[in-house]
Amino acid sequence: YLHTKVGRGVTIGANATIVCGISLGEYAFIGAGAVVTVDVPPFALMLGVPARVAGYMSRFGQRLQFDAQGAATCPESGEKYQMQAGIVQIVS
Repeated sequence: YLHTKVGRGVTIGANATIVCGISLGEYAFIGAGAVVTVDVPPFALMLGVPARVAGYMSRFGQRLQFDAQGAATCPESGEKYQMQAGIVQIVS
């Protein structure tokens, strides 16, 4: 078996399948019943069979809406996020 890395704060829905050797980035959300066959970037919302990125979530479980400059704010906490080259990071 290959090692599967599960980052800090990852949420995995009921009956989701994670293929061996996959890395789940920090605070990623895996939807119920999803089949994850590729590495998951941080904060990504993965849905479907096979799972695909359906959006991005904050650490507080709120959907992030990015503007044209790649910036988003969590509606619950006010934390600011930045997307660069498909990778989301917290900036404050």
